[in-house]
Amino acid sequence: MVSPRVRKIADRIQVIVAEMLERRIKDPRLGFVTVTEVRLTGDAQNATIYYTVLGEHADQQATATALESAKGLLRSEVGKQLGMRHVPALAFEFDGVPETARHLDEVLARAKEADAAVAAAREGAAPAGEADPYKKPREVVDEEAEDVE
Repeated sequence: MVSPRVRKIADRIQVIVAEMLERRIKDPRLGFVTVTEVRLTGDAQNATIYYTVLGEHADQQATATALESAKGLLRSEVGKQLGMRHVPALAFEFDGVPETARHLDEVLARAKEADAAVAAAREGAAPAGEADPYKKPREVVDEEAEDVE
């Protein structure tokens, strides 16, 4: 479980890095970057920054290179704004969750289409064999009751 202090620092790092990427980092390799999450270790020594990039694989590679080269400037700005004695080391990780979600949406759409095709084929179909294929319990005829009548 993450302490509230660590969570606040992580949230603040996310805001600082996003603002820096938007306003101060002018690297042409930097694509359209979105900082999705920051995870900070419990001792606040290491911060992993997850990001997404709009574009192709080449854009992702160029952005990763640009982020690595801007890591020192970003870390110094995080240190200035947080005012911490020990500034966490920054590591950037590409966040593949949006791609995975898009792939799952496509798979679910194909499954829905396949279900619709099966439902259309089933329309108006009759079962093979008897209408009620289940065995019925044997009816016991009470012969004494018939004799009384």
